[in-house]
Amino acid sequence: MALLEANGIILSFRGVTALSDVTLGVESGVIHAIVGPNGAGKTSLLNCISGVYRPQRGTILFDGRDVSRLAPSSRTGLGIARTFQNIALFRGMTVLDNLLIGRHVHQHTGVVSGSVYLGPARREEIAHRKVVEDIIDFLEIQHVRKKVVGTLAYGLQKRVELARALALDPTLLLLDEPMAGMNAEEKQDMARFVVEIHEERGTTILMIEHDMGIVMELSDRISVLNFGEKIAEGAPDEIRRNRAVQDAYLGEQHELEADG
Repeated sequence: MALLEANGIILSFRGVTALSDVTLGVESGVIHAIVGPNGAGKTSLLNCISGVYRPQRGTILFDGRDVSRLAPSSRTGLGIARTFQNIALFRGMTVLDNLLIGRHVHQHTGVVSGSVYLGPARREEIAHRKVVEDIIDFLEIQHVRKKVVGTLAYGLQKRVELARALALDPTLLLLDEPMAGMNAEEKQDMARFVVEIHEERGTTILMIEHDMGIVMELSDRISVLNFGEKIAEGAPDEIRRNRAVQDAYLGEQHELEADG
């Protein structure tokens, strides 16, 4: 059984169809990419999965449970975390504080003991701090841990957002263009981190990414959207040879063929 199943998703805004009967299955333990031209509906689909949008029709199952009507916070509590195409961090807070906020779904201490910092609250705080510090080491952002996020370079902010998503201990990690706006070196670093998150932490990853070279290199499976419809799905080699995918990409057709 797939870890994530989106079945017959229909989403429209004031009569404009963003997703038309889209079905997607993501197996546990894979890196699954969603690609397609601008405006194809990729982020809309991710928003439906994370609960930001509620589709007019269709169901979303996570680990066998229907989460279609759950709020984003409830889906996060079940193990779905995400990053955003446009960075969504608390820019006036430090890197460390942003990550600690990401641990809120795992907070168990009651209001009373937390407010007076009793033994259980202190032990829980120490445990959360250790998780966060391990993530900071894992993503190699020790040198900026106490810096205000808004002062960091763009590439580092993208890495901090990834760190905050990891602080939620996700089973399924949704990445919306994690390498957008990065230079070649930053893309290589981010690609390495994505692979390490998958392999070392056993996290299933559903990723939107425009760089087809990276998509072909990292993904176990690829789904292709165009004008709100899924036009292809398969292993990277299948997608590379798919004529419908090549036609959908038009000017990007050469990128698919160049990798062959």
